[in-house]
Amino acid sequence: MSETYYSGCYWLARLESVDACARRLATLIQHLGSLEPTWSHWYQTAATFEQARKLQVTPDERTLAKLLGSKASRVMDMSRFWLWAGANEEETSKVTGHCGSAAIHMSSACVLDGHGSGQLAERVLTAPVLTGVVRAMALAWEPEFGIATSHAHRELIAAGTRVKVGTFVGWVTYLADLRGSVPPLPSPVQVEHLPNRGTLITLTPEKFTVSNPAHVALAADVQARLQDAGLLRPLRPWGTWAPQSG
Repeated sequence: MSETYYSGCYWLARLESVDACARRLATLIQHLGSLEPTWSHWYQTAATFEQARKLQVTPDERTLAKLLGSKASRVMDMSRFWLWAGANEEETSKVTGHCGSAAIHMSSACVLDGHGSGQLAERVLTAPVLTGVVRAMALAWEPEFGIATSHAHRELIAAGTRVKVGTFVGWVTYLADLRGSVPPLPSPVQVEHLPNRGTLITLTPEKFTVSNPAHVALAADVQARLQDAGLLRPLRPWGTWAPQSG
């Protein structure tokens, strides 16, 4: 069975308005559209694919604010969203998440899932595209942590237990500056700092897969180095923590 992949970013207890969340979501969608043609057109859900194709969403701040502020999308102080994109039913992607909440028991998140099969997967399951996805999430949402990896890799790390967000690395990992400075990492790892945001870490320019022992070993090595530097830990309420001293 081929590996499936997801990209996500996460933060905790950052109260934001519906308008602010809509602005961030609009920024993300704008960035995603430059990475993959089908990510330029997003739709709401419906009972069938044909019905959903008639529910295209104009991804501007005003339209998204109306969507996020609707009764169906609001839960307590949180706004939820669920949008999908794709040229056909077999090759679709979805952006889901919730934002704006000050709750400390559940993180806010934005996840791009279903990177697809067939030609869509061939186009997007590359280091440049997935690094671009996590970069877009970092620029739009200002998360504490971000990741793009395979579900199989996450399960391998979990080994039957539930791992906490922010405590493991993936093919691409994002760490906010407030977590601390990233130490030197071995080749072929690529490190990119985003000013006023954080650091992107891409393990390998090849397609990362758990079927490749070298990839798994590299991920474990990088994870150990980041753990030793104090950079991998569960999410903390926004603005209540300071970077680790180097």
